[in-house]
Amino acid sequence: MKTKNKKDGLRPPKNKEILIVAWCFVLLFAGMSGYITHYCATHRQELINNSYNGRQQMLIAQNRRGRILSAKGEVLAQTIEDEEGNEKREYPYQNLFSHVVGYATNGRMGVEAQANYYLINSNAPLSQKAGLELAGEKYPGDDVYTTLDVNLQQVASTALGVYQGAILVTEPDTGKILAMVSKPDFNPEEIAAIWEDLIADEDSSILLNRATQGLYPPGSTFKIMTALEYIRENPDSYSGYSYSCTGALTRGQDRIQCYHGTVHGGVNFTTSFAKSCNTSFANMGFTLNRVSFGDTLEGLLFGQELPVAFQSNISRVDMSADTADSEMMQISIGQGTTSITPLLLNMITCAIANDGVLMEPYVVDHIENSAGNSVKAFSSSSYGKLMEPEEAQILKSLMEDVVEEGTASRLKGLSYTAAGKTGSAEYGTVKGDSHAWFTGFAPVDEPRICVTIIIEGAGAGGDYAVPIAKRIFDAYFQEVAE
Repeated sequence: MKTKNKKDGLRPPKNKEILIVAWCFVLLFAGMSGYITHYCATHRQELINNSYNGRQQMLIAQNRRGRILSAKGEVLAQTIEDEEGNEKREYPYQNLFSHVVGYATNGRMGVEAQANYYLINSNAPLSQKAGLELAGEKYPGDDVYTTLDVNLQQVASTALGVYQGAILVTEPDTGKILAMVSKPDFNPEEIAAIWEDLIADEDSSILLNRATQGLYPPGSTFKIMTALEYIRENPDSYSGYSYSCTGALTRGQDRIQCYHGTVHGGVNFTTSFAKSCNTSFANMGFTLNRVSFGDTLEGLLFGQELPVAFQSNISRVDMSADTADSEMMQISIGQGTTSITPLLLNMITCAIANDGVLMEPYVVDHIENSAGNSVKAFSSSSYGKLMEPEEAQILKSLMEDVVEEGTASRLKGLSYTAAGKTGSAEYGTVKGDSHAWFTGFAPVDEPRICVTIIIEGAGAGGDYAVPIAKRIFDAYFQEVAE
């Protein structure tokens, strides 16, 4: 049989394998191009903020960095120009907002980092840009308005004084951060001058934002979590719980005692929480299902990245089905393998105040151009339910009893009602050394403000953290009344 070829004027047979491979590469290239285009469109800020992106340097050369302002318009950071035309970043309140506003020299942190994209871009009116261009001047960067309250920040910082620690003040129904204090602090205007010393000092933690990144044993504030798990495992009988406290509890070779060896005597579920009875909560801990408790903690965002737009650390509790009673004894009272950030404790407290629903914390409220026109607004966003409304109500009632009958009695009998939980968290190797905690909200019926405080090495939460909370609550309600 004669084979057809080119001489017969016919095409040779197609090589299907080569054609398939070629189309695969075409489709792969198209897919990669589409992905890159989509990524650039949806991650514009991350790309611009990348230090390797030359576009960022072009914007910095073209625009003067915008201002950062408080919720009421006070300037927290701005760029000024000296007589020789050199730009300098100025922080009018110096150390007061050092961690939350941050700095923009030798890198960036705080709002300076979070809102960098907006600060280096300019949406100034075209007429203003034209005039500035003719004069050879830079365009004004956009202004970032925060949720921060200068008065509450000052009250919190002054109240913390010379102690190391952190204070976080938020709105439970919106997630707005009203104040964020971390000490030791620093003057952002001096970062360039002290940078080398900070880098050389391996023990320095001045740049650590303790409010969002500090990890501490939660001490008795963790009894909020233990109580929630006990309620979930004993929905019909938790209210009938009773225990006789002798001031100490031993399990094998391990022994715990109530703070300063206090003997609480006969306590029920409510008084165990109000009096912060360690032995009673350890007794509850023995009965808890370890796996179920772990699920509850995961639902409270332990072991997870937090839904915030700024840097934060992950809180953890090392617990499994094999966790021994001796370890559970410690975990149940917030010692042992427990570690938490003030931020997460504040978020859990806010969820309790807000009927179990967590609003995502945020500090950047909106962006304006130099003419005062809105560029972008950020609003409250619900993360979802951390607990059922009924559970939140029970915990709210327990925390109210802490004020009325327990360790936070300094908040009792005021012009407003308050609820909270104190904590004295032991740390280190010296027995008796403890951090002072308080987390709570006010007023009880319609919570409007939530405060979380840790004072490193101070002692009892009721003695040191609660008075600070009172000063902040007082300042807030006085400000609202004016």
